[in-house]
Amino acid sequence: MTFFDTLDILGTIAFAISGALSAMNRRLDLFGIFIIAFVTAIGGGTIRDILIGNTPVAWMQNTITIYLIGGVAALSIIFRNKLDFLKKSLFLFDTIGLGIFTIIGVETGIQAGLDPIVSIGLGAITGCFGGVIRDILCNEIPVIFRKEIYAIASIAGGICFMSLFYAKIDQNIIYISTTLLIIIIRLLVVRYKVSLPLFTVRSQSDVK
Repeated sequence: MTFFDTLDILGTIAFAISGALSAMNRRLDLFGIFIIAFVTAIGGGTIRDILIGNTPVAWMQNTITIYLIGGVAALSIIFRNKLDFLKKSLFLFDTIGLGIFTIIGVETGIQAGLDPIVSIGLGAITGCFGGVIRDILCNEIPVIFRKEIYAIASIAGGICFMSLFYAKIDQNIIYISTTLLIIIIRLLVVRYKVSLPLFTVRSQSDVK
């Protein structure tokens, strides 16, 4: 097993836990928890594979992923009472998943011979869109569309990845550096409440 494969497994676990915690936080039933955990873990990668024509998509070719997600979801349910800080746990695992899946998406784009900007976009899609599907199914506005910096952290990580790649830095160092950068950005923007500006359109009643 390569270091890349290990990161893929860790990212899947992190996002599966994130999905399970989100589902439990929304008081979904057992089936709902497993479904949300599953789509959170494989959603971004599925969209990425469809876009580049890599079908059947990755998790269909490696069914171990399905069992892994199911096992992680089950353990999340069993140890739910140990997670009395659900929101903090959700943020932590979501951030780890974002960091790891971003580099997987960028690496996939590079291996497919795509333009660097497209590879960075694939990284953002892989890292962000599992969470988008999760939030939509949980009847929430996806975090990527709120003022909280999320996708930008993924894009910054993708740019870092490509820069180090063209500088011919050791591959494992690229993986670790990119993931840590994304995690650090997310931690800092939440800690210091950094956000993008919001814009609204005044209604006619407001003008009057």
